[in-house]
Amino acid sequence: MTKFLKKLVGPLVSIFFLLNMTSTGYAETTVSAEVGFIFNTLLFLICGFLVMFMAAGFAMLESGMVTSKSVSVICAKNIGLFSIAAIMFWLVGYNLAYGIPEGGYIGKFIPWSDASAVDTGYSDGSDWYFQMVFCATTVSIVSGTLAERIKLWPFFLFAAILAGIIYPIVMGWQWGGGWLAAAGFSDFAGSTLVHSTGGAAALAGAMILGPRLGRFTKKGEPAPVKPFAASSIPLVTLGIFILWLGWFGFNGGSQLAMGTADDAIAVSSIFINTLLAGAGGVMAAGAVTRLSGKTDVVQMLNGCIGGLVAITAEPLMPSPIAAILIGAVGGVIVVYGTKFLFSLKIDDVVGAIPAHLFAGIWGTLIVPATNPDANFGAQALGVVSINAFVFVVAYIVWSIMKATIGIRLSKEAEMKGTDVSETGVIAYSIRD
Repeated sequence: MTKFLKKLVGPLVSIFFLLNMTSTGYAETTVSAEVGFIFNTLLFLICGFLVMFMAAGFAMLESGMVTSKSVSVICAKNIGLFSIAAIMFWLVGYNLAYGIPEGGYIGKFIPWSDASAVDTGYSDGSDWYFQMVFCATTVSIVSGTLAERIKLWPFFLFAAILAGIIYPIVMGWQWGGGWLAAAGFSDFAGSTLVHSTGGAAALAGAMILGPRLGRFTKKGEPAPVKPFAASSIPLVTLGIFILWLGWFGFNGGSQLAMGTADDAIAVSSIFINTLLAGAGGVMAAGAVTRLSGKTDVVQMLNGCIGGLVAITAEPLMPSPIAAILIGAVGGVIVVYGTKFLFSLKIDDVVGAIPAHLFAGIWGTLIVPATNPDANFGAQALGVVSINAFVFVVAYIVWSIMKATIGIRLSKEAEMKGTDVSETGVIAYSIRD
């Protein structure tokens, strides 16, 4: 017992010392490299768990937003895309992003292997896991936009290409030390690298796929709500709260360190700003829709996502008031972005394009307003280059798939519902 207590005292003293340091008194940690390694690794793992839980949030959000005859397929898509992202990010994705030469454009097409060492500051495996769940999040954004008319396995094929090649390439441009990092582009947790990437890929797919049957009238206006009514608003709400919770891991974990008091304070500040930006997005979207006569709960829910996406590019530097305002603008963008898509007859079932692509662009461009180290030119360069690359490549991939294996369900299958035509498993006994 005495030996056990002696072994226990050292780590406890180190932890107590670390927790009681102040940012003004201790700019750098004085704990051992091994203790710092443990704290940093725990940050990656714990925040990675939270980001993985976002997969459940996307599944619930999408399941609630589609009609009741397409819920089982949404569940299949979400569990499938997450599994595909894990395999592809191990097979090629991680090294495509991090095997890139300094200032370069693309890494290596080789599987990832763990080479952890204490002097790196964290476990390589924890970093791989944390980055992999970001990759899965990018793919999840595409799923809901194309719901109710896309074939399941062609979607899985696109998910593999996005997770294994497209996303890792643009990720490496900045987070892997590539050419955008050299140009001074700043995107703390991925307003553009993750969210706009997913939104741009979804936009290309929606344009190639076309809207659901009867979604727009001949005049170009959205069809009456009833045939396309969401299956469960409570489920959507649950999904949003899960995503909001997961976002603390998304943004907080992107501090990438927890071995000093300053890092711990930074993560706490990021949590506060993430919370407030989401709240700003909710209330701004609700207020804007109220001006038209009724408060739209769906837009409030998506406004939360818009606010969270907007703050993701820089969640540390803004003041709380600035975070609320940045999130609020994200919420307003969601409302008017949805109307803009309607005017173009682009059918985005869950509203992912306004919430992720449009709000992501806003969040990235506004970074210089709160971060003096960022500049608008570099931010604009990153936004344009990433979104153009992803959209063009995704458009080409979707077009090739459409011309070869086909991506859209037949009219009969779509009318029956994707649950019947794709899985044979009916989610609800009473369907539209």
